[in-house]
Amino acid sequence: MTIPPAAILPLRADRLCYDADGRALLCDVSFALRAGEFVVALGPNGAGKSLLLRLCHGLLAPARGQVRWADGAPADAHRLRHGLVFQKPVMLRRSARANVLHALAAARVARAQRPQRAQAALARFGLDDLAERPARLLSGGEQQRLAIARAVALRPDALFLDEPTSALDPGATRQVEDMLCALKADGLTMMMATHDLAQARRLADRVLFLHKGRLEENALAGDFFAGPKSAAAAAFLKGDLLW
Repeated sequence: MTIPPAAILPLRADRLCYDADGRALLCDVSFALRAGEFVVALGPNGAGKSLLLRLCHGLLAPARGQVRWADGAPADAHRLRHGLVFQKPVMLRRSARANVLHALAAARVARAQRPQRAQAALARFGLDDLAERPARLLSGGEQQRLAIARAVALRPDALFLDEPTSALDPGATRQVEDMLCALKADGLTMMMATHDLAQARRLADRVLFLHKGRLEENALAGDFFAGPKSAAAAAFLKGDLLW
């Protein structure tokens, strides 16, 4: 099933800045997230990738600049139409299925629709055999797949993912990436933070390369990996830039 272009997109960041303890952690970042794109925020640890995702999702407010949806609404508007998946999933003390049902209830999905929506999300991503198991007893990879399925059950227009595989082994990482590839094929708009170059090559349509809180490059993935324009990006691709 292909997801139609979302009316709330594009999301535009305009000269976005964020400070903490008198220090600029993000400075003058501008870009647009367009419908159907898979954008990867790439860079070394401490570059500002996760912070950028939280600002785009509306969990944090910028010190200066702004993030706006297509209709001019701020980032924290349309909360039921965009989701955020964290590096470490937050699971309730209940079954995998009940975690999805709870999210649907919180999003005010009609009660009669919730069981079918939850079952469809679990089945699509191979989690139906785990539906009645306590979510907190699942493996790290299973929990992350459940977190993504739970977010997708809400039928978001955009999904933000904060280093979703950084704590997973290669097998679990592959399963999560397969999920993301399927959602990308559906046309779901996604923005993901990672410092994993190989993962960015596999998944990204476009790369936002961040270094020390600044957006050094905003380029199509193929162009970025073939010939980075900034010295910092070139060093990062060579493995010479660690932070």
